[in-house]
Amino acid sequence: MSETLLLLFLALLLDRLVGDPDRLWRRVPHPVVLFGRAIGLMDKLFNGKRLSADTKRFNGAAGIAVLLAASAFLGFFVHRLLAPLGIVGALVEIAVVAVFLAQKSLYDHVRAVSSGLKRGGLAGGRQAVSMIVGRDPATLDEPAICRAGIESLAENFSDGVVAPALWYALFGLPGLFAYKMLNTADSMIGHKNAKYLDFGWASARLDDLANWPAARLSTLFLAAGTWVVKGRAAARHAIGTALRDAGLHRSPNSGWPEAAMAGALGIGLAGPRIYGGTRVDEPMMNASGRTVATVADIDLSLRIFSAACAALAAAVLLAALLAALL
Repeated sequence: MSETLLLLFLALLLDRLVGDPDRLWRRVPHPVVLFGRAIGLMDKLFNGKRLSADTKRFNGAAGIAVLLAASAFLGFFVHRLLAPLGIVGALVEIAVVAVFLAQKSLYDHVRAVSSGLKRGGLAGGRQAVSMIVGRDPATLDEPAICRAGIESLAENFSDGVVAPALWYALFGLPGLFAYKMLNTADSMIGHKNAKYLDFGWASARLDDLANWPAARLSTLFLAAGTWVVKGRAAARHAIGTALRDAGLHRSPNSGWPEAAMAGALGIGLAGPRIYGGTRVDEPMMNASGRTVATVADIDLSLRIFSAACAALAAAVLLAALLAALL
């Protein structure tokens, strides 16, 4: 256990410093891309238009079960392949784990929204935010662009950083690979539309379950980051807002980190927005906060995010040391 946690700590450091090198992934496919291809093949073969709802639901559940088992086995195989190689194998595993974390890439994408607004105005902000959110950028004014960037940062801190770290800490590479397969499936087929309502049902429900602990943990790490950046009172407000308003979000998990970030910044997040031409009406989290988000709020959220990532790494290192002593 202590060895796994130490490898995770080093992977968190590597990801924070290096992230996803574009030059590498332009030459070889990212593992998540390969996971996506497997999910796409499952969708093509077993989600026919003429199938009944019950058949689609069965196919989707059976398909994701097979993919999760295959990804867990792949993780087990890779670990067993690397284990006899000593320090070289450990270094390769650190790199593999870092590939599935998203600290630097997430930071860079959200910082691009801030830079886009500063340099290119509304058009620049819309272009940058379109890379990280599903809502129609043409409908977004500057405060809405700022809120979208901040919400994406908070939500993806949970499922792009805390969740993969947690599942690797608990189950090693099999847990990490299975989680990323499931999370990728949810993003591809876990939609409540005519095509995927039944076929993607199992993936969506399992993803909710897999992200349940990480969403709550992410609130604590965001509060810790808020304490470092803004002080104890703001950290308490972040936790209080999450406890009060997380349930206002349509997702059982995303509301926790988003509400915590809303409380930390003192602004309202979520609320009505448009996805694919359809208006989604939700209550505003931290509705008593400022109604207009600014570029300065994006920049502050990035500082809180960075401190939260540091808190996560520190917690992993402390856990590794305690595990080694026990």
